[in-house]
Amino acid sequence: MFVMRKYGILLIICIFQILLSCTKVPVGPSLKDILSANSKLQVVLDKYKDDSLKYKSALFLIENLPFHYSYEGEPLDDYLKLFELHGKGTMYPDKVLDSIKRACGPFHMDKLEAKSDIYIDPVYLIENIEWAFKVWREQPWGKNVSFDDFCEFILPYRVGDERLEPWRERIYNKYNPLLDSIRGLPEAEDPKYVSQILMDTLHKAPVYFTELFSFGPHYGPKVVDWRSGSCVNFTDLQLYVFRALGLPCSEEIMLMRGNKNVPHYWNAVFDKDGNSYRCSILDPTSELNSPDNYWDPKGKVYRRTFSVNREMIRTMDKKAEDRHPSFRYPCFRDVTAIYAGSKNRKLIVDPKKLYGTLKNGEPVYLCVASFMNWAPIGWCRYDRRQGAVFEDVEGDVIFRLGTYDNGEMRMQSDPFLLERESGEMRFFPSDREEVEVTLLHKYELYFEPFVRRMVDGVFEGSNDPHFNNKDTLFIIKEFPERLWNVARVNSSAAYRYVRYYGPKDSYCNISEVAFYASAADSVPLKGKIIGTPGCNGLDNSHEYTNVFDGDPYTSFDYSQPTGGWAGLDLGSSYSISKIVFTPRNRDNFIRTDDEYELFYCHGGEWTSVGRVRPHSDSLLYKVPEGALLYLKDHTRGKDERIFEYKDGKQRFW
Repeated sequence: MFVMRKYGILLIICIFQILLSCTKVPVGPSLKDILSANSKLQVVLDKYKDDSLKYKSALFLIENLPFHYSYEGEPLDDYLKLFELHGKGTMYPDKVLDSIKRACGPFHMDKLEAKSDIYIDPVYLIENIEWAFKVWREQPWGKNVSFDDFCEFILPYRVGDERLEPWRERIYNKYNPLLDSIRGLPEAEDPKYVSQILMDTLHKAPVYFTELFSFGPHYGPKVVDWRSGSCVNFTDLQLYVFRALGLPCSEEIMLMRGNKNVPHYWNAVFDKDGNSYRCSILDPTSELNSPDNYWDPKGKVYRRTFSVNREMIRTMDKKAEDRHPSFRYPCFRDVTAIYAGSKNRKLIVDPKKLYGTLKNGEPVYLCVASFMNWAPIGWCRYDRRQGAVFEDVEGDVIFRLGTYDNGEMRMQSDPFLLERESGEMRFFPSDREEVEVTLLHKYELYFEPFVRRMVDGVFEGSNDPHFNNKDTLFIIKEFPERLWNVARVNSSAAYRYVRYYGPKDSYCNISEVAFYASAADSVPLKGKIIGTPGCNGLDNSHEYTNVFDGDPYTSFDYSQPTGGWAGLDLGSSYSISKIVFTPRNRDNFIRTDDEYELFYCHGGEWTSVGRVRPHSDSLLYKVPEGALLYLKDHTRGKDERIFEYKDGKQRFW
């Protein structure tokens, strides 16, 4: 949803480029061109001709209008209904999506019309400027907000590509009274102090998070009321509230997350000295954090600005059509250094590591994986002596280098890992001898939080229905790494009642359990299902009875963090020799009979090792040792990620 990803909407800029000849590489339409396109904007400049700061502010906005736009169209109303309905907190996201789709039909971005902000209503622009100056000048912390920060992080009338509508006065009236009690304090002159107070308030209200609707534009200031959506929407929420109160607030961006396939967004706020602090309404706490303690692998981090980065465009020294769309009109600046801290690196890739010879000065892009593609997140100008030299890069990310030619990215190097701690580079070859690999999942188990909740979970047997007297059959010491996990039981005692008891703070998350009288048995023991009733969720779909329904994709999610269990009354006493269990999961383990295809990265392409349909929860393949791999499920799902096979295990990056 980030503005750089909308490749076709800045057509008006391209038209203007034909008219420009004053510089070798124009950065966009001139003020004269903008006023020629919309002469009404002169009203804004005339209004502020006797107020130097407001005039500069109006000029700042108008000169950057060509780089911003709105999406319009009737389907947009249907799209907004998703967030409104989900924000009521009464339906799961998939049910919301199904409901709106049935009522309105599927949503298609290509049915929306992009409207350049060059044609913005001057009255709207004037109203925005007046409100921005009002809050900047009236609030005690405003005296410690520089004019430059005011222009970039308070003044903008929009946060993304949302439909324009008035928002400042309404949000100001809602939240400004909350700061009355601290406005007179000396500390209130520091924007950081006030930002922390406001974050504490915003953090208390419920959030309705989902990534399921992340296929359309920003949905605008209604996010303050609905509080639903993905990370980008909650970033928008904070921008609206903070800017409405005169508190500088920015949007921080990973153009592509270092260990995931999508961009990532959060906020930064500032203190009286201009230092920035990381925060997000979605964080576990409302604390403002130093940027360099952010754990997520990043590669590069940018701060979104309203103004286009003219210096970057000039330095690239390429016509607009010859720059990758992500860097064609960049409304952002590089802040990787403050996030990487002591782990900030200068990345130098030797010319010998490239596939071919590049032209001196040619832009080379630093790319990270997005599914099976490679997305640019940084760039440099190639130096035939040194190679590709990228300033300000953080490691623990796999990169590739590429160039942009004739509208396509062309890979110019093998994938390589930049080690975060040492700064060393490790390339992934594809020409070594083949080795056998056993694959258990197609996505990083870090994003399967439920498996870790099983550590210290215990299977118990008893002849007392209340388990007052019980024996331990097996304790889970490590989180399960596969769909079906087998536990051997060394006990000759017989029990009528058996159960799984979840560890502390686990909500007794488990999907399936089967108890066997003999290790050789293939048919589990049957009995009456018993357990602790009550589950989290909106539709009672996560009760303890799911643990014995034979479906590894339904699960128990107890309503309380501790004390939940699910078991069987076997009717008679049996000795237990084997237990097979499945963790609660997001369907990223290997599914029986799904069609999978394994690829390894070879040269500039992904090479297939073949398609298979497994008959168990694992896959066996042979691949070049040390190669970068990717497992695709052709049957279902979308969570897939690059990985290597090392020390007998999959390691995802």
